[in-house]
Amino acid sequence: MSQQPAAKPKTAITPTRAEDYPEWYLQVIKHADLAENSAVRGCMVIKPWGYALWENIQRDLDAMFKETGHVNAYFPLFIPVSYIQKEAAHVDGFAKECAVVTHSRLEAGPDGKLVPAGELEEPLIVRPTSETIIGETYSKWVQSYRDLPILINQWANVVRWEMRTRLFLRTAEFLWQEGHTVHATEAEAVEETNKMLQVYADFAENYMAMPVIMGRKTEGERFPGAVDTLCIESMMQDRKALQAGTSHYLGQNFAKSCNIRFQDENATQQYAHTTSWGVSTRLIGGMIMTHSDDDGFVAPPRLAPQHVVIMPIYKDDATKAQVLEYCQSLQKELTAQRFHDRKLVVTIDNRDIRGGDKAWGWIKKGVPLRVEVGPRDLANNAVFVARRDTGEKAGVPRADFVATVVERLQAIQDNLLARAKAFRAANTREIDTWEELKAYFTAKNPEHPEIHGGFALCHWNGTKEVEKRLKEELKVTIRCIPLDAKAEAGKCVVTGEPSARRVVMAKAY
Repeated sequence: MSQQPAAKPKTAITPTRAEDYPEWYLQVIKHADLAENSAVRGCMVIKPWGYALWENIQRDLDAMFKETGHVNAYFPLFIPVSYIQKEAAHVDGFAKECAVVTHSRLEAGPDGKLVPAGELEEPLIVRPTSETIIGETYSKWVQSYRDLPILINQWANVVRWEMRTRLFLRTAEFLWQEGHTVHATEAEAVEETNKMLQVYADFAENYMAMPVIMGRKTEGERFPGAVDTLCIESMMQDRKALQAGTSHYLGQNFAKSCNIRFQDENATQQYAHTTSWGVSTRLIGGMIMTHSDDDGFVAPPRLAPQHVVIMPIYKDDATKAQVLEYCQSLQKELTAQRFHDRKLVVTIDNRDIRGGDKAWGWIKKGVPLRVEVGPRDLANNAVFVARRDTGEKAGVPRADFVATVVERLQAIQDNLLARAKAFRAANTREIDTWEELKAYFTAKNPEHPEIHGGFALCHWNGTKEVEKRLKEELKVTIRCIPLDAKAEAGKCVVTGEPSARRVVMAKAY
């Protein structure tokens, strides 16, 4: 008798990661009810569950910014085109992504349809980033060294006219924060640039449970107009890199173009040194691709919209009141506790739908802990608990669960980080020859061409020519020069020329 093939495991998300990673990603977003495409091409609607994630990111990062001495302000959405033109590298970097406003109103045309009218004297750019308009403002605020430093952040939206978009990762409009600071000296500005990169790395690892490499961008990958760009890079489950945040030392470039000058202690006019730094809703995409599985989204407890969902189970009205009363008192005990700096967010799901559908709905949304309570649990003064990250399920005495719920959430947080670190370690390797590099980034399995490669630690001769060849032939970029990279004499993986240290090469989003 021929042996029948093993049945394929049933998953909530189809296709699975292995079958079609890009489509899996979109299906996770759909089933977790995080976001959807809007009627405006390239833009997204962030739904309540997804926006709750952003609110939590915003709240925690904002507190970290304020702890480091920053304050919030808000600057205009519209930027005169003449401002963008003031910094040559900046305009070259963003010109193709700019959305341009040329008219001030709409009027009815001959056919009754609305048409633009009232052409503006000077076109306005919808904010792609705010260095130029904030620089113009700072030039009015800064007169003396006593006015420095300026440490300001803004939470805003930006528009970059992207042709190929993907929810959270790359959309025409997205939400972000952008810090813009002004300093009297290069040393102070460089210190700020490094400090904010460390804030981002701390947040990524300790809140998002997403391990990152802190590094320096190559000249070819720097922010337009910056002297130095630092970044955090993370590995997604398809082994591609995601740039999760950047911090830029802008030198005096924008100070000179925007005329940010001050009188120093010796009554001498000096140009200031500026920085900018930012992260965006792309972080949500990073969380999805770092932690989620073939059953849906997995939310790190520190950022989860809800920590615990309680699902009452009853068959008739006679037990309904008792079960609900038990659930409500349990909810009250749980919400009296705090996980880090947040009160536990606990929901009782009493919707009139099948228990299985209810459970799978919360699995796909990624809630860290699910608790079922039925008549038998009442009788035993217990609860039935399921962990989202491991799928473990067990009956637990109620008092024990209440006493250990914070520990359980921390265990999930720690496990997600450890799991992501292990995955990155397993898919990172040193490569020393061009042939090996080509093989590493060439799909070996024709059925799954998207699953190959990872992080390649290679020597590089420091030239743009090598970067160009990597992009053209392998679709690989130098993600960063790790800040902790050790000095190590070697030969460029492409040319064989001398190299002083290894860099991180990868395919990327």
